[in-house]
Amino acid sequence: MEATQNDTPGQADTVIEFTIASHYRFVEMVGSVADQLTQLAGFEAENIDWVGLAVRESVVNAIKHGNQLDASKPVEVRFHLTDEKLLVVVRDRGNGFDASHVADPRAPENLLNPNGRGIFYMRTFMDDVEFLSHRQGGLEVRMTKRRPPRNGGC
Repeated sequence: MEATQNDTPGQADTVIEFTIASHYRFVEMVGSVADQLTQLAGFEAENIDWVGLAVRESVVNAIKHGNQLDASKPVEVRFHLTDEKLLVVVRDRGNGFDASHVADPRAPENLLNPNGRGIFYMRTFMDDVEFLSHRQGGLEVRMTKRRPPRNGGC
């Protein structure tokens, strides 16, 4: 794991990057980083939970659907916290997919299906979610959550 912080006034960026093997045992570790970082950034308790859930779902999808549970394929995770927002990037080494073809889990025919909610959660709990093909292969999920205003909106 690598963490850096820019101490230049007005540029208080914090970046945490690490790579995990495609194994579910690492999901909670990544989620814990999300929880701690959002807490330190001043997010409300409810949003801390929702961001953590979105990050966990993204990592599970990278492991299961992207890397097909192949532990030799890495999942890269990057948290980039700025004064305005938190950007979380999760990259797998899979073949990618078209997110517009993912079924709506709220549709009547999908209500009892235990799968298919991860992307819905990401889109619901984050302010922006993008699914991009990475130039070096794999899929990159970019999720953004705006930071709450500081004391008095400053």
